[in-house]
Amino acid sequence: MNEVGYMRAAVIGLLLMAGGCLLFIPAGLAALFALFLVALFVLAVGITVVQVVANPLISMLGSPRTAHSRLTFAQAFNALGTTIFPYIGSRLILRSIGGPERQPLAGPSLAAFRVHETQVISRTYLGLAVALVVLAWLVWRRRQQVHESRVAESGLRQALTLLHRARFTYGAVCIFLYVGAEVAIGSMLALYLMQKNVMAMPQQTAGELVSFYWGGAMVGRFISAQLLRVFSPGKVLASAAAVILVLLAVSSHSVGLISGASLLAVGLFNSLMFPTIFSLACEGLGPRAAEASGIICVAIVGGAIVPLLSGHVADLVGWKTALVIPAICYAGILGFGIFARRPASDISPG
Repeated sequence: MNEVGYMRAAVIGLLLMAGGCLLFIPAGLAALFALFLVALFVLAVGITVVQVVANPLISMLGSPRTAHSRLTFAQAFNALGTTIFPYIGSRLILRSIGGPERQPLAGPSLAAFRVHETQVISRTYLGLAVALVVLAWLVWRRRQQVHESRVAESGLRQALTLLHRARFTYGAVCIFLYVGAEVAIGSMLALYLMQKNVMAMPQQTAGELVSFYWGGAMVGRFISAQLLRVFSPGKVLASAAAVILVLLAVSSHSVGLISGASLLAVGLFNSLMFPTIFSLACEGLGPRAAEASGIICVAIVGGAIVPLLSGHVADLVGWKTALVIPAICYAGILGFGIFARRPASDISPG
């Protein structure tokens, strides 16, 4: 980003995503799992570039005073995607190829089934690639409309000097904790609702209810975008974390509908956390926000670690007790909200 600028970096990220989508076509033709992993990796690299660019870019596009609100509003569309597109994807892909694979196939039947699967995958990902290329073209046309300032020196070593700033380091840790807790709850939710001491639901019904968790995050972000224009972002963040801690305590110490509904409600209060933590951590960093965004996006790895830990605890002592793992994460976020309740001082570009 420091070399080519925000808008050009966004174009590169979008084109990488399109390239990853196109790689699904040869992966489908070859029917090799390793090629699908390569396609997913390239797609994920592009997504990461876009995400690293988008957050500081949105912060730049307007008054610093309302940056928290803008980021939360933008993240609402992120949640809209996570609510809608899994359903659309399942209808486009899984509905078309999910039936015959359960039956043993061989010879011409297996070959015909693979051809059908490849056609479904190719059409879907080709359409996604075309949409991404069009979006990249639209961004490219507007590449001169954003006035950017660059840091004189960039690189990993330079970026890591930001960790000397306590507010930023605490914020990056909280991104790790938040993404880990959010994904841990979202991952265990269907199985949690199926438990006899919760709602004893069949698998399909429990899976459908998970959309309320992610949908709550979407609705909450539109609401909190307005709240953050009125109230201190740090105090709003601390309040949301405190409410989630209460919801987790209620869920783990109750049964039936109350237990399930209180855990589903966590999604509503999750809504403001990522954008608010991000903007609070990067407050006052000026042109170094791009470096900060890169470090913060590395912290998203919490979504790979905390769910693993929660699942291990659930295997040992049960689902309700395992809620203590995300509770610890939200307690850390509560502390950050209190710590960052006052505006940060600016630092000179390094």
